[in-house]
Amino acid sequence: MTRPTQITINLSALQHNLKRIKTIAPKSSILAMVKSNAYGHGLERIALALPDVDALGVACLEEGMQLRKAGVKNPIVLMEGLFRADELTKAVEGNFTLVVHHELQVEMLEKNSQINPLDVWLKIDTGMHRLGFDPQAVSSIHQRLMNCVAVKKPMGLMTHFAESDSLDKTPTSRQIELFTQCIQNLPGPRSLANSGGILAWPSAHADWVRPGIMLYGASPFANRHGSQHGLRPVMSLTSELIAVHEVSKGEQVGYGGKWTCPENMRVGIVAIGYGDGYPRHAKNGTPMLVNGRRCPLVGCVSMDMIAVDLRTQPYAKVGDSVVLWGEELPVEEVAGHSGTIGYELLTRITQRVHVVTRLS
Repeated sequence: MTRPTQITINLSALQHNLKRIKTIAPKSSILAMVKSNAYGHGLERIALALPDVDALGVACLEEGMQLRKAGVKNPIVLMEGLFRADELTKAVEGNFTLVVHHELQVEMLEKNSQINPLDVWLKIDTGMHRLGFDPQAVSSIHQRLMNCVAVKKPMGLMTHFAESDSLDKTPTSRQIELFTQCIQNLPGPRSLANSGGILAWPSAHADWVRPGIMLYGASPFANRHGSQHGLRPVMSLTSELIAVHEVSKGEQVGYGGKWTCPENMRVGIVAIGYGDGYPRHAKNGTPMLVNGRRCPLVGCVSMDMIAVDLRTQPYAKVGDSVVLWGEELPVEEVAGHSGTIGYELLTRITQRVHVVTRLS
């Protein structure tokens, strides 16, 4: 490696967060979300570090197959289910659990009675209006799946919260109530709580919880950081200063000349940009740590570089370390300066960024 831009994945922090989840929801099994490349942390890397978790959640068959090829033995749940009937054979080979959320998926299973039965979660739309069956249809769909020889019994019953990350408790309360009404006479394990639900809704922990962002040490709530929930960030994004300039008062920095030096000052150039996944829309003033001290971003983010105000770092030099987010600088804070959420920043890291794994 020559270019100094890298992410460090701290597997000790991952285990810490898993332990924290178990403490918060001690009676629930854990379906750990590793979809979307484990939120940017590395699908295989994270899954293999969680051999004792009850199940892993991926978005699609391709992600599940990647894990099976890597030797992952945990139960794997395909959170979007199958897209085509010709995927059923591979689903059986991989012993995947299917989320069934649409009529076509029910028909798929009904028409393929010759396959070995699969575990299934029946998804109910209680207010997210993204995936799931209308509550009025749940009873009939459940009965069809119970009659389907391709489905193992009992099946799970699942919903997804739309606003568990909100301080307004009304929508989530309404979803919990509707879910309870829909499934009160149906057998099988229940699952409602995502990260927001785990942290804020103990009554929704049920049989299975589905931690996503909190597993990686970030908060699902606006204006909060993972450390406030007893979590540790698993990913740190770092680079180095590759140039330091003395720039005169009135001179402009970066594309478009959108930031002007208010005085004679030192400006550093850091080897990172939107080509690495750093947010292009990060605003002037977005913090970073230069030699452990906060310094603000100045000028537009380029594809490969950003500029930093070094007025508080008179001795900073080429080769000095820069932290873009991590243990001492929450990704949620950087996201707030960029008009987005921590989820997006973590999942946007590009392939050219070097990866280092730490065990402690």
